Amino acid sequence: MAIGAQNAHVLRMGLTRQHALLTASICALCDALLIAAGLLGLGALFAHNPALMAGARWGGAAYLVWFAWRALRAALQPGTLETQGNAMLDARQALLAALGFSLLNPHVYLDTVLLLGSVGAQHAGNARWWFGAGAVTASLAWFFSLALSAHALSPWLQRRWVWRVVDLATAAVMLALAIKLVRA
Repeated sequence: MAIGAQNAHVLRMGLTRQHALLTASICALCDALLIAAGLLGLGALFAHNPALMAGARWGGAAYLVWFAWRALRAALQPGTLETQGNAMLDARQALLAALGFSLLNPHVYLDTVLLLGSVGAQHAGNARWWFGAGAVTASLAWFFSLALSAHALSPWLQRRWVWRVVDLATAAVMLALAIKLVRA
């Protein structure tokens, strides 16, 4: 799993112990709604409309290449996940930040609506919803794992070499996904 802006935000909130469970809940809820939208046909609409699919494919590939470039640049000048000096957020601010990181991130739509929606649409009948339930369960487990384990991971996440490895792996995964998306 590549660490993108949404995941880094959940980690940051867990590290600083600022509304980590609220943040994980909002991110997981947004994922669940977008996965459902994909399974209800939004992903299939894209998959069956060549013009929409081409736009999504090339736009998604461009975003993934840009994201890979950012991760590679970060790996060449590694930092740590900054937790010092961050302003404390109240619950409303934390909710809005989680919504922003979840709904204003194009990668979220690629993963949930397009990828999971089109894969799920290939399943017939109840199998589609079982697939969706599995995807939602994985999302819940992922976000709550990040939020709840962040404090325990704090000593590791403060090391530059750890972030260099994470950023290099993220760049490689994003570039591979972009290539796969263009070839599809």
